Amino acid sequence: MKERGKLFVVSGPSGVGKGTLVGMLKDADDIWVSVSATTRAPRAGEVDGRDYFFMDRDAFLAKARDGGFIEWAEYSGNCYGTPTDKVTEHLDQGIDVVLEIEVQGALQVKEKLPEAKLIFIEPPSLEELEARLRGRGTETEEAIARRLRTARVELDEKMKYDYTLVNDDVDRAFTELIGYMASAA
Repeated sequence: MKERGKLFVVSGPSGVGKGTLVGMLKDADDIWVSVSATTRAPRAGEVDGRDYFFMDRDAFLAKARDGGFIEWAEYSGNCYGTPTDKVTEHLDQGIDVVLEIEVQGALQVKEKLPEAKLIFIEPPSLEELEARLRGRGTETEEAIARRLRTARVELDEKMKYDYTLVNDDVDRAFTELIGYMASAA
């Protein structure tokens, strides 16, 4: 019988480069990157079912009440959650699964599934994080300020993670991420 896959949870402040690093993992044959559900509107170029499952708030909350998410949380005014069924299916097939989720959700996963390995991605500095958020050109000043306030709180939680890496250079950070995942027991 094939060994069960490992569950990795990647978190960090908005704009830290989680999506870029996790996107680079999608090319690996033995890793499945989970698709989260969200109530936020799609950004330009995002596709339902590939980037997120876009749901209205009522449908999302109904699924949450029915236990359809491993974790879910409200973040910056929108709900995000990880559908349980696909994650379990891949782990049972011996495929490693990566969740890219925020800190509240990561801690929920660790509580429910203690074997999960939590990986925190941090920015080189808050100034660099702010520059990245502004560079997106998708956020209002109010949204940027809210994301930076949230980032400060999230950075305080990094000690609860199994592994932390600084994303100051995406290629170096990716190499470090892959190395940790390969060595994680």
